Amino acid sequence: MAKFIPLKVTSVHRTTPDAIALRLAPADGSTLPFTQGQYLTFRTTIDGTEIRRAYSISAGVTDETIEVGIKRVKGGAFSTWAHAHLKPGDTIDALSPMGAFHTPLAPDNAKHYLGFAIGSGITPILSILRSVLAVEPHSRFTLIYANRAARDVMFREELEDLKNEHLTRLNIVHILKNDPQGIDLFTGRIDAEKLDAMFKTWVPVARADAAFICGPEPAMETIADRLHAHGMAKDAIKYELFASAQPGQLPQRATPDDTAKGTRATVILDGTAQEIDVAPGETLLAAALRAGLDAPYACRAGVCSTCMCTIREGEADMLTNHALEDYEVARGVVLSCQAVPTSDKITVEYVDH
Repeated sequence: MAKFIPLKVTSVHRTTPDAIALRLAPADGSTLPFTQGQYLTFRTTIDGTEIRRAYSISAGVTDETIEVGIKRVKGGAFSTWAHAHLKPGDTIDALSPMGAFHTPLAPDNAKHYLGFAIGSGITPILSILRSVLAVEPHSRFTLIYANRAARDVMFREELEDLKNEHLTRLNIVHILKNDPQGIDLFTGRIDAEKLDAMFKTWVPVARADAAFICGPEPAMETIADRLHAHGMAKDAIKYELFASAQPGQLPQRATPDDTAKGTRATVILDGTAQEIDVAPGETLLAAALRAGLDAPYACRAGVCSTCMCTIREGEADMLTNHALEDYEVARGVVLSCQAVPTSDKITVEYVDH
């Protein structure tokens, strides 16, 4: 089970007027291994309320540091606090790295990867890009990076340095919504027509081995659809959702069963089983937290996978799911923040998947 560990801030670098890059290291001087594309879940207390927020790691696996990018979001409690208060020497708690937004790397691979990042979606893509260039010397990477304007491009200097260092292996295409670039294809909003034109002339999709997409849900769906239409297998396309069209728990339709009685749940955490009551229509995570259990969670919107657990007995329906693969759901894995029991009794176990 992932546990919170204290991380010390070693540097704070502003990458745009609204975004910072934090470099961190375990406070006890140890190392914190991670896989490219994973994320950290931070927690802090603001005005007496515990706030948790997941941010993707932007460092490569060989960089000997942990780095995350935090873009300030209007009304965002954690991002506003981080920008205003975090400084070198501070310590912040984080869960150990999690997430499955990656494919295995091997020094002998000679692959072509595609990356599509929109805004702050660059952070996990940058981790994957850096790791590929370092670990797979025979592989190539093409990055399509969309922003409103040049001033909004996070990690611009870092990307330019990587391009200069790997001229024949890294291709970067910037698409700016508001800034003219001289080529119409690279100006404006990403849409199906623009992607079709790009894939015909600039990006050989059919010869690429894998694609990584990170950004808002509607854009990701469009990109994935056009990639598949141009010859890429669906299982070669990986997603990381940064903003959901369904930001919270969806309303559940009442039925005679779930209005009549709740569920008796057995929750297994760190090998210890505890029984709790789940009210009609209540999610497993909400019930566990109400009962005082230290169940893991971050976004509570079905976007990350921090709260996932496995159903050992009984049944539950998920209100929404933006994080689990079909094969995981088939194995009984659910997002506890979205899982509403549909049986009288249920047993779930939180384990490292």
